[in-house]
Amino acid sequence: MAKLKMKKIELIAPLTDGKAVVELLQRRGVIEICENADAELEQTNVTAIMGEFEKFRSTASYALDILEKYSPEKVALTDMFGSRSEIEKHDFGEQSKQLEKIMNCANEIIRSSKTISDAKAEYAQLDVKSDMLRQWKNLDVPLNFRGTATTTAFIGSFSGQLSVEEVEEKLPDGCSAEGVSSSKEQTNLFIICSKDVAGEAEDILRKNSFVPIAENPPLTPMEIIVKNETQQKKLASDIDSAERTINSLADVRDKLKFAVDFLTMRKDKYDAVSKLGITKSAFVLNGYIPEKYCESIEKEITSKFTAVVDFYDPDESEDVPVLLENGSFSSPVESITKMYAMPSKSDVDPTSVMSFFYYLFFGMMLSDAGYGLLMVIGTVIALKKFNLENSMKKTLIMFRNCGISTVIWGALFGSWFGDIVQVVAREFFDKEIDSIALWFEPLDNPIKLLLFSFLLGIIHLFVGVGVSFKMSWDNDKKLDAFLDTIPVYLTIIGVAPLASSILTDVPEILKSIGMYVMLTGVVLLIITAGRTSKSVFGKFFGGLYALYNTATGWLGDILSYSRLLALGLATGCIASVINLIGTMPENKIIKLILLIVVFVVGHIANLAINLLGAYVHTDRLQFVELFSKFYTGGGREFNPFTVNTKYIRFKEENSK
Repeated sequence: MAKLKMKKIELIAPLTDGKAVVELLQRRGVIEICENADAELEQTNVTAIMGEFEKFRSTASYALDILEKYSPEKVALTDMFGSRSEIEKHDFGEQSKQLEKIMNCANEIIRSSKTISDAKAEYAQLDVKSDMLRQWKNLDVPLNFRGTATTTAFIGSFSGQLSVEEVEEKLPDGCSAEGVSSSKEQTNLFIICSKDVAGEAEDILRKNSFVPIAENPPLTPMEIIVKNETQQKKLASDIDSAERTINSLADVRDKLKFAVDFLTMRKDKYDAVSKLGITKSAFVLNGYIPEKYCESIEKEITSKFTAVVDFYDPDESEDVPVLLENGSFSSPVESITKMYAMPSKSDVDPTSVMSFFYYLFFGMMLSDAGYGLLMVIGTVIALKKFNLENSMKKTLIMFRNCGISTVIWGALFGSWFGDIVQVVAREFFDKEIDSIALWFEPLDNPIKLLLFSFLLGIIHLFVGVGVSFKMSWDNDKKLDAFLDTIPVYLTIIGVAPLASSILTDVPEILKSIGMYVMLTGVVLLIITAGRTSKSVFGKFFGGLYALYNTATGWLGDILSYSRLLALGLATGCIASVINLIGTMPENKIIKLILLIVVFVVGHIANLAINLLGAYVHTDRLQFVELFSKFYTGGGREFNPFTVNTKYIRFKEENSK
């Protein structure tokens, strides 16, 4: 249960060393910098500079997205684990000098992408225009033709299908119509009239919903179509050229990644600078630092710079950040604690208490030694072979430990990929193998496993109450520690043999002892639970209410652990059904082939489904059952000023 003790740090150094000091602290990543609270000190306005860095970072990031679209990067297996490439501090400095050249490449990629998008948009527009004009391709006059000195021409459409004769009947004498194309939806016509009846003809056409053609260039439809096709060929050539340009710049991908991270670091650095207090010749930095790093940071800073570093304890009223640190067994499940909530000031770190039960329950829910063995082998190979990020490494260690627990429980219950050992012996060697369970098979005795699950649940809950006891004791509330814990322990311990007798045979002496222990706990609970009330009635009814809450609350909590039985049985039952399906054919050769296929596909699916179920329900047992007994949460996680990069990390060792 380790929450690292936090100290406040105040660092004063010459203003000329400000950049170097801030960069050093960024690489060390052990200080959370606070805003300057001293009104007498000035602050640096870096909004404009940060805006420039963000603009450049967005440009580089956008260029990377474009490269990924037109020239996708081959993803290595290590990338699946989120591994960043390492870089020496010297190489970092050298690459930073090339930033202008890198940004020029980024802008060229973006320009090429814009050329492609504009060309594609124009290409699509030309397609639409050509499609519309194809119904007019038989028209052999320019679309802007409006007649001669003695005639007026109309080019347009009627809705629906009409014959030339029907149109000419509506028009006055001196008009002639020529059909260009016709369909059920539309009739396209070329109409020419003498000047003296053109006005009358126009009125008639308008009343009959005649729609003049929108296009009016001095070209025939076919000439326009040909022109569009020529333009489209040029656009296609421009697109190909731009794509080649982008592909030719694919080798700057790593440099663009560097630029994204470099600019992120610079932006973060200036954000940190904006929090400093500034005088004419010095700067003041305030923040939080874990006590374990105080000595090393002070030694490094004072050895490299002319600086004064002071450490002191935060005030009780301060919102002190929380940093967890646990041993190799418990630290892999710190992420589970963080998923729920960071400890508050009054909380202990529940990780070490939770970790043992987390591995225990996870393995019991999955409970197949074959699946556990796959988890162990897979995680061990990944941990050995790949250079992993710390967070990913912890996650894999957690699943490795869960896999070890699963192997143990699977061996105890005799489940190795279900009953594959017995199935293979029976179906292919005509031999019957008895149970290979080191303890018992849950399918043969589910009640035994159910009662054992309840026992583990009671122990789990008792540990939570025990942590609450310790917290009260450490806060000098020794009487409350006893009175809030012992009656509950006695009540539940006494009820346990009485409740178990419903499902199995329990010796009478245990039931008798349980009865007296339960009554003792109930009496103590009624007498002590309402002790804070000033009236006699308040004390008595407060005790009864506490008894009711204990009875109903603990009943629900303990019953929740039946999921240990349910998920464990589900894994084994599904695995056995998979094996049964694989051995259905009579012919042994076909049976062997089918078994191999069904075995691989079925067990992978079963492992994936039940792995998720075990993870979710193990989390639930910690969050809902264990944490509710002592844990409040609501703390703020330590957020150090550090190298917040996506693609690179420094090889140099931190002072941490």
